[in-house]
Amino acid sequence: MKIFPDISSAPLQPWQSDPYAPLPDDVRGLIFDCDGTIVDTMPVHFHAWQQALGTYDIPFDAEDFYKLAGMPTLKIACMLAARHHKPDAGVDICHQKEVAYISRISEIQIIGPVVDIVRKNVGKRPMAVASGGMRRVVELQLKAAGLEHYFPVVVCADDVEHGKPAPDTFLLAANQLGVAPEQCVVYEDGILGFQAAATAGMPYIDVRPWYFTPGRRG
Repeated sequence: MKIFPDISSAPLQPWQSDPYAPLPDDVRGLIFDCDGTIVDTMPVHFHAWQQALGTYDIPFDAEDFYKLAGMPTLKIACMLAARHHKPDAGVDICHQKEVAYISRISEIQIIGPVVDIVRKNVGKRPMAVASGGMRRVVELQLKAAGLEHYFPVVVCADDVEHGKPAPDTFLLAANQLGVAPEQCVVYEDGILGFQAAATAGMPYIDVRPWYFTPGRRG
């Protein structure tokens, strides 16, 4: 009997809240977002955005930053540039942001409870990263965190036509894992990622509450 709820048209609701609860046998594949899920990159990303957007006097506060978590970098840059009547600046903002971020990539830290799950499932379930970031940056992050060898499948913004909240990133990851979407579980920290997982018919777990588990992060 299928143990997952039907969330494809239901209100967004995380499937499981305890990071250390055992996964049912029906779970065949694990799919992880990267930024803010496997690695704590968000403060570094926010600094890089402010640096890049400051060149064009475009404001970007923390509230808007977290609302857009998971959206491809170029899409965010072009959207903000257009909003502030500088539509030709999007590509350059994207480039400046990535340069600023990579210069500080050594500052990222792992998110302990999520990485614990990754390590416990090595050899038991196939695992993928499905990120809204560009491949070059995502691969640098995984390497900096010493986690690149855990993920035979990495799907990034460059690999799909429509990024999150469209389901394409997760569906491609499941396809490359060789696992049916409904037999995958998604680990995410962004609203757009939750929407993408729900549309893909995949149960998802909101990792944000795990950040504050004493002794478990980093």
